[in-house]
Amino acid sequence: MGGGYWNVEMIVALEEQVECYRRLEKLAGAQHAHVQQGSTEGLIAVLEQRQAVVSRIMELERELGPAKREWKKGSEQGRVEELLAESKKLLQRITEADRDDAMVLQQRKLNLGRQIKAAAAARQVNRTYATAAYGARPSSMDVQR
Repeated sequence: MGGGYWNVEMIVALEEQVECYRRLEKLAGAQHAHVQQGSTEGLIAVLEQRQAVVSRIMELERELGPAKREWKKGSEQGRVEELLAESKKLLQRITEADRDDAMVLQQRKLNLGRQIKAAAAARQVNRTYATAAYGARPSSMDVQR
């Protein structure tokens, strides 16, 4: 495996890994659609599928890691170089898409927090108004009876 040498089995494993990255990119697109639609169930299903693909990528990485670490750009021409470049490009796009989705979800969380605070403040205003207009409400449970 040393010296930048890639045997046929390793190239096949690298091709499978790139195919996994392609699937992951498609799943990132599906994830984005679910995030935009606010579909929690759909999002969870996609995340489960992504986890399975990531697990396979990690298995392949254990096989390919040593060769990848020894590989120097230009030392291996042809298919290996194409596959490594494509996997890097796909990973960048997936990472950027995930970052965008995370920002949308974070913004939604902040907006929801503001809505909860506004609703709580509105309830307090309503209680204050009701107390001022009608007096304190008697306890709903009469322990004297």
